[in-house]
Amino acid sequence: MRNVNEEMKECKVAIVILNWNGAKMLRQYLPTVLNYSRDEATVYVADNASTDDSLDLLRREFPECKLILLEKNWGFAEGYNKALAQIDAEYYLLLNSDIEVTHHWLTPLIEFMDVHPEVAACQPKLLSIYNKDMFEYAGASGGYLDRYGYPFCRGRIFETVEEDNGQYDYAAEILWATGAALMIRAKDYWDCGGLDGRFFAHNEEIDLCWRLRIRGRKLYCLPESYVYHVGGGTLPKSNPMKTFLNFRNNLTMLYKCLPDEELQHVMRWRWFLDYLAAWEMLILKRNLGDFKAIFKARRAFKRWRKDFEQDRQQIQASRQEKEIPEQRRFSLLWQYYAKGCKTFSRLP
Repeated sequence: MRNVNEEMKECKVAIVILNWNGAKMLRQYLPTVLNYSRDEATVYVADNASTDDSLDLLRREFPECKLILLEKNWGFAEGYNKALAQIDAEYYLLLNSDIEVTHHWLTPLIEFMDVHPEVAACQPKLLSIYNKDMFEYAGASGGYLDRYGYPFCRGRIFETVEEDNGQYDYAAEILWATGAALMIRAKDYWDCGGLDGRFFAHNEEIDLCWRLRIRGRKLYCLPESYVYHVGGGTLPKSNPMKTFLNFRNNLTMLYKCLPDEELQHVMRWRWFLDYLAAWEMLILKRNLGDFKAIFKARRAFKRWRKDFEQDRQQIQASRQEKEIPEQRRFSLLWQYYAKGCKTFSRLP
């Protein structure tokens, strides 16, 4: 296996898998990436200083992969920034190690991007590896936000995941593409500043995609391409650290990206809704860890908000579109819990 630092040349599509102690996933799913992608892309594995046998596995069983060695675990966001800075390509394709790709999955993505220069990024349809007739939570068939920053997808609202019956099998403009399988133009990635490394993990791809939309660039989901995703990553959904990162980073993203006329109103509502969620965790779900994590996340956001003032100014100065249709004007909580809209097609 060659380290990319020893031999770096331009390629059209670079598939980049960020790995941290994921030997089991690499062994199981990397063969599909190599089998179904090698004719159209160069495959890289960027290793975030793994302590398992990931590197031995890659060198022994997958010598055709190019390897990028990072000196420590930078997390998802900064790990990708460090890795992509070493790759010369027209398109990056950020791919989780727990993705099983399918025959000709890359072709629709490349062809669409080639003929639509106004599109900065796209994603395939994500289906569950455990039930291949169901969408997968992390990205389903493309992502959106409600007025208060709650993400949802074609095929998934909160914990309700739909069966895939072809109901979203058409290309659609989206606000955010999942970081589990994200194709993005290298120029757009760096023009926009890349992923925000301070996030470490969670909400970082939504933040990046929202910044691209503010700049007038477009994003699409292309269901003609589909992959299967395990999901969960290195932190299970019930992990308080995951809750902390989701709440802290989501608030930070709102602070950076909301227009001036909406920021104060949304932040007031989020103060109320976040603490309501915290008490629900404690009283109804008896989850003390997540209860504490939400309080901790709000305190952390308050402490570091000033560090993002310049980011906010730059993002707002780059604004090309005052209204972004993919950030919907309704409250997802109201639609889901009060009006019973559990599927994307039932939303306003």
